[in-house]
Amino acid sequence: MIALSRRVIRLAGVCTAAAAMGLAIIAFAAPTSAAPEGAQAKDKPAQVSDAETKAIAKINAAPDAAAKIQAAGEFVKKYPKSTMRARVVAQLAGEINKVQDPAQRISSFESLQAVFKEPSDAEVISPLLIDAYVAANRLDDAFRLGADTMAKNDITTMTNLGIIGVNEVKKNNPKYAQQSQSYAAKAIEFIEAGKKPDSFDDARWTEYQTKWLPQLYQGMGLLAIVSGNRAEAAARLAKAASLNPSDPFNYYLMGHMLNDEYKEKAEEFKKQSAGPLKDVKLKEAEGTMDRVIEAWAKVVALSEGNPQYQQLHDAVLQDLQSYFKYRHNGSLDGLQQLIDKYKKSSGQ
Repeated sequence: MIALSRRVIRLAGVCTAAAAMGLAIIAFAAPTSAAPEGAQAKDKPAQVSDAETKAIAKINAAPDAAAKIQAAGEFVKKYPKSTMRARVVAQLAGEINKVQDPAQRISSFESLQAVFKEPSDAEVISPLLIDAYVAANRLDDAFRLGADTMAKNDITTMTNLGIIGVNEVKKNNPKYAQQSQSYAAKAIEFIEAGKKPDSFDDARWTEYQTKWLPQLYQGMGLLAIVSGNRAEAAARLAKAASLNPSDPFNYYLMGHMLNDEYKEKAEEFKKQSAGPLKDVKLKEAEGTMDRVIEAWAKVVALSEGNPQYQQLHDAVLQDLQSYFKYRHNGSLDGLQQLIDKYKKSSGQ
């Protein structure tokens, strides 16, 4: 497996913060499968007995998470098929997820998991517990639990761990790369097949189609770069860029690959004796450099004026200017027009 250069890691870190924030959004979204309070009240007369209502009230009145989970255990034991089961577990999971201390949050989720053992319960609890494991840097536990839920086709978990593993690769930790690749590929398959989970509303499903699908393709592209498969990386990154044309990091990774290719061709040129073959090698190398310039011009255009990408913008602009000067007799004339062209094509 190819290690990422320090520069790529540093600039990847600039683009990881938003993804990490997004992971919290994915994980926190699991409890939204619970119906609004108004819907619960509407359903009660027809579906919930007085005894169940009292048991739920006991859960709500419990003073802390441990007492609520204990009361919930009594509720589940007496009414395992209750129509309120999903709402009870969602409510408890949502409250536990607000706990700031990761260790306490993990302990509470594990206790909740021991009480609510049905697959439908795991769909709510597991993504949040995985998020808690990640927050506590217990990635082995996160991926262990992810393996347990993989067979259940939990798209939230697959997406979470796919992106988390990629973020670890950005830190030059390839330990979870293979698992991450499997999760990301499976999540992509589900999203593209339109397999919307029953627990998802339209807004949440749209987020997966428009936000997380391109992130997953980008992650797969990065993993392909690390494994040395340029053809696959190019295809994955092109797909990510088509899904989210405004993300400059896709073009940065494309430019990174092309730059490696350019350096290899430049070395081939240097090894040749003077003659027609050397001229061909020079033309090939310069042609690849032109493709690097195009990719980096897109990065600069898309990242300009965005504080999140300022470091990426400044670093790439410096290299872009150097290459552009080489290809234009030491002049930067025309570079700004090239950058502006990609601003216009992106709607900026």
